[in-house]
Amino acid sequence: MASDELIVLALGGNAFFRKGEKGTFEEQNSHMVETAGHLADLMERGYRLVITHGNGPQVGQTLLRHEAGKKLFDVPPLPMHVCVAESQGSIGFMIQQALRSEIKHRGLDKVVLTILSRVIVDEFDEELKRPSKPVGSYYNLSDYKQLKLEHPDYSFVEDKNRGGWRRIVPSPDPMRIAFAEQESIKLLVDSGFIVVACGGGGIPVIEQDGWKAIGVEAVIDKDLASERLATFLKADKFLMLTDIDGAYVNFRKENQKHLDQITSAEGRKYLQEGQFSQGSMGPKILAGVRFVEDGGPVAIIAELSDVVSAVDGRSGTRIVKGN
Repeated sequence: MASDELIVLALGGNAFFRKGEKGTFEEQNSHMVETAGHLADLMERGYRLVITHGNGPQVGQTLLRHEAGKKLFDVPPLPMHVCVAESQGSIGFMIQQALRSEIKHRGLDKVVLTILSRVIVDEFDEELKRPSKPVGSYYNLSDYKQLKLEHPDYSFVEDKNRGGWRRIVPSPDPMRIAFAEQESIKLLVDSGFIVVACGGGGIPVIEQDGWKAIGVEAVIDKDLASERLATFLKADKFLMLTDIDGAYVNFRKENQKHLDQITSAEGRKYLQEGQFSQGSMGPKILAGVRFVEDGGPVAIIAELSDVVSAVDGRSGTRIVKGN
């Protein structure tokens, strides 16, 4: 049955990257073409989409390119918030081109547009002083030690589940999507456009004196920023796509248990118990809890290829409001 529901859909890194890949344009674009097929399946069923995405690997690589340019050719590097903007443009282009091609092939009359999106954060957020968000590639022990020698000011964290070290940077909590962007996104959505927005969690900016916007050296978690957008748009569903089939308690232990559906209260309880990794599932659970507590009907965490069955309630983890 056709639906006119609005889904805010957050793409995880597996929409572009696979383990062991270098992240070439050809690799990323190939995965995005596959992802576009799954998104078009939803569109054929009548769902309206707003698409958000992460940029952890891409922005990390962009930072390294800038550093290499400075070291080898004395090309001035750009600050991190500008690198986030760069990644929004490049990833948005891949999504926009792949999805537009797919829907044209299927005969769907839809236009896809990418909105360069700023997200307001609190200039006094303590997280700006504490690196916590992984960016860039996974490094083996040898590469990690070499990079640490070259950049003693960098902070790293080991991800034992995925077998490597990653650089971590500050990650403030998003307050809201910048006014101009959120109003433009709403206007486009109401006019029938498919919108790509809040790439990489949005470009982090603070506002001073009620008018002056300044970029900050940080990245915002894309699921938390996507929740702010989904709540503002009054989305019918908030969907976070990743590389596993939902959330688990006691993950990768003998007694692990898949969570088919949890309430917002249960989600907060699990977060307090430390059941979810801060670098991956934790922000997704928090974003889902916030969405339903802010009035959203349901948040869903699912594997990318299961997107249709997840929307139908046949896979993934569903978060609903309740005790």
